[in-house]
Formats: sequence, structure tokens, C-alpha cells
Amino acid sequence: MIEAIYPVHWNGEYELIDSGRGMKLEKFGQHILARPEPQAIWNTRMSKAEWEGMQTGAFAQEGSHKGQWNLKGKPKPWFLKYGLRADSIKMKLNFTQFKHVGIFPEQAANWDYIYKKSKELSGKASVLNLFAYTGGASLAAKAAGVDVVHVDSIKQVVSWANENQEHSKLKDIRWVVEDALKFVSREVKRGKKYQGIILDPPAYGIGTKGERWKLEEKLGMLLEQVSQLLSSDGFMVLNVYSLGLSPYIIQNMMTDYFADREVIISELCLKSRTKQVLPLGIVARI
Repeated sequence: MIEAIYPVHWNGEYELIDSGRGMKLEKFGQHILARPEPQAIWNTRMSKAEWEGMQTGAFAQEGSHKGQWNLKGKPKPWFLKYGLRADSIKMKLNFTQFKHVGIFPEQAANWDYIYKKSKELSGKASVLNLFAYTGGASLAAKAAGVDVVHVDSIKQVVSWANENQEHSKLKDIRWVVEDALKFVSREVKRGKKYQGIILDPPAYGIGTKGERWKLEEKLGMLLEQVSQLLSSDGFMVLNVYSLGLSPYIIQNMMTDYFADREVIISELCLKSRTKQVLPLGIVARI
């Protein structure tokens, strides 16, 4: 049976309020935002008037990927904290043209796991974070005291992650602006080993030089490379958000490359104030 896992330490900083009709209503600190959510094909529990009365902003989709924010007030960055046992991380949020604000709040359940497993590593341990975005997982590992290599192909996003490191009062994360597959291929040739590997690949995308990425086509190649980088006693987190992939597909693919390791498959979920469960990705953990 596939287990649903939820973040538990947002402490009021974030909340899923309601979802449905292809949208979700969320509290991010002082903002309450309505954003598209293709998984939410059910009906909302709250009325349209209730949504409009609460929200401080809404994202209007224009085309397949981009859109515009309609906001009450002038848009400017703000901050959220997330507690990790004795530590915490602080992240800057901002309004982007792709409906995102700088964090995927369901990923905090993975941050807890990464922090815990990183704390358990002995000696001079190193954790690799691929497709690392604004760095929540990198910060969780660094807060636990390990070396961290943060890889993302978009320079502006890596700069954002570096800001989050400063706001979290951490230092010495190694920043790499590069295609993840190219980076891991080179690390394999070097004979490099990591005690922790984190992967959060996009369902689709276009690289800096026009390279097309489709998860279903690239995931096997990525896992084959990563399997050579992970130390025999290391941990791994693979997060997948693609409507075309099921937990059992991910289970089978992980078994192809990690047959000698225990793989646990779960679904990342958020539970709304209106008692809905919103699934937001498949997670495989070693």
C-alpha cells in the first residue's frame, strides 16, 4: 500500500485552505493566493465568493506555462520559516510568471527526512541535490551539518537559493549552474561518491541551449547514472510530479537500478482546511 506523507512543521506559516475546479487556495505567510492545480479535478468546498473575499492574489494562466498575477497591493518579496527540529530554514518568496512563488510547500516533508538522514551520516559526508531550485532540500541537508552540492541549470534560481542560504544563516553550499545529466555523467567518470542524493526533476522543460527534457524519456538514464554515484550506505530521495507516471512505474524503475536496496514509495500530499487530500507527487526513498 502506498503511504501518504504530509509536512508537519509549517506552524502556521503555510496552509492549504481549499482546492477544486483546477485551483488551490493557499496561505503563504501574509498572502492568501489562488493558483492553478491540475490535480484538483473535484469541486471546491468553499464558494467562489469566499475565495475572492480571502485571497490577496490570484494567478491567471495564459498559455500552457506562463501567466500573470492579479494582486491586491504592490508585489514584493516576503519570507517564510520552516522548523527542522532544533534548526530552521528561512526562504524568500516572490511572484513569478510561472505561478510559482519560490517553494513547493509539500516538499517540506522531504526536508524533514533529508535533515534526519543527513544528521545520521558519519564522517565527512557529502549530499548532492539535483534540479535543486531555490534550495529547500539543500538548506535542510546543510543545517544538518553535511557538505552540499546544489545543481540547477538556471542561474537566477541558483542565485535565489544562495539568498536563502544567507537568510537561513548557513554557508559553504557549493553552487553549480549546469544541466543535471551532464554533471552526474562527469561525476561518474571521476569516480565520485555521495552519501545522500536528492532528485526533483521536472516533468518537462527546455535547457539553456534548447535541449528538450521529458521525464518519461530521461528518468531511466538519470537513475542509471545516479546509481553509480550513491554510496552503498547512502540515502536517496526521488520526487516525481508527472500525471503520466504512477507509483508502481517508479517502483519498477527504482528496482531496475537499486535492486539491492530497500525502496519505499509514498505520495506527497497536503490536507486542506476543508478536509481534502491533495496529492502532489510521488516520492521514492532509499
